[in-house]
Amino acid sequence: MSPTFLVETNPVDLIRPLADESARPQLSIVATMYRSQQFLDEFLALCQQSLEELRCTDFEIILVNDGSPDESLAFALAARAKLPQLVVIDLSRNFGHHAAMQAGLATARGDCVFLIDCDLEVSPLVLVEFYLKLINSGSDMVYGYQEARKGGWLEKYSGGLFYKGFNALSDIKIPENMATERVMTRRFVKALLELGDKNLFLGGMLTWTGFQQIGVPVKKGLRSGPSSYTLMRRIGLMVNALSSFSAKPLALLFNAGILITGISLVFFVYLVTRKVLFDDALLGFTSMMALMSLSLGITTTGLGVIGIYLGKIFSQVQNRPTYIIRDIHREI
Repeated sequence: MSPTFLVETNPVDLIRPLADESARPQLSIVATMYRSQQFLDEFLALCQQSLEELRCTDFEIILVNDGSPDESLAFALAARAKLPQLVVIDLSRNFGHHAAMQAGLATARGDCVFLIDCDLEVSPLVLVEFYLKLINSGSDMVYGYQEARKGGWLEKYSGGLFYKGFNALSDIKIPENMATERVMTRRFVKALLELGDKNLFLGGMLTWTGFQQIGVPVKKGLRSGPSSYTLMRRIGLMVNALSSFSAKPLALLFNAGILITGISLVFFVYLVTRKVLFDDALLGFTSMMALMSLSLGITTTGLGVIGIYLGKIFSQVQNRPTYIIRDIHREI
């Protein structure tokens, strides 16, 4: 059911800044494309329906082509003939979902920006509810979250484990089961883009940015077709997220080293005592080999953790852009 507005003016006018009103549209809708051709027609139609309910005529819809191997780019370019407010950003290659979203946010000119995935797991019609929440609360970001995760047991369990693990090990706490969908004010987007992170995890970056943030429950449907987020990509995202926002794994590694060292010393004294009293060489040899194997595994894991953090420093120091734009197709 569509909400009923109690004001005569457009809802988006209430959050439009007083200065320089003609310099930018009232609203930017940002979505990324990767194997998205089958969704785009309905996605654009639902976006326009939301804008009509908001009575917003000053807008832009930004689609970022993240090196999609299908015909998403060609479809989006053709759609501009009927929808001149459609902006198409073509990246030089596939840089990943988070980098593509960052490219869209950096290009968006709206006083407010609505970020959403175009796979229709969450309908663009939620834009109306999100905007009303933003207006009535005076917040700078309204984000969506799932009250119950969708999918099979593996997706539900791994997703819940990710958020619990991240919040346990990180210095910041992110809301569990956050969705991509969110509405942000211009000042929030500006502050987010100023962070300068090269190792992107937007969920953590959005929370770290601060301001007043309010969550709205959303129901995600099942995606038509396979998800681009495979199990290995999810694991990679978890490693990147933890290493980008917390040094606690290094502290845990140090504590584990101290604990293993203490246990090794105690066990060494025990073995020497057994050797002196009972001449039990076999027990000592077997136990020492097991302890050495355990220590080698911990050492190797520790070097891997340190290597991850060194890699983060290397990427940040290189200062390469997180994405490269090949073309931007928009009306002047």
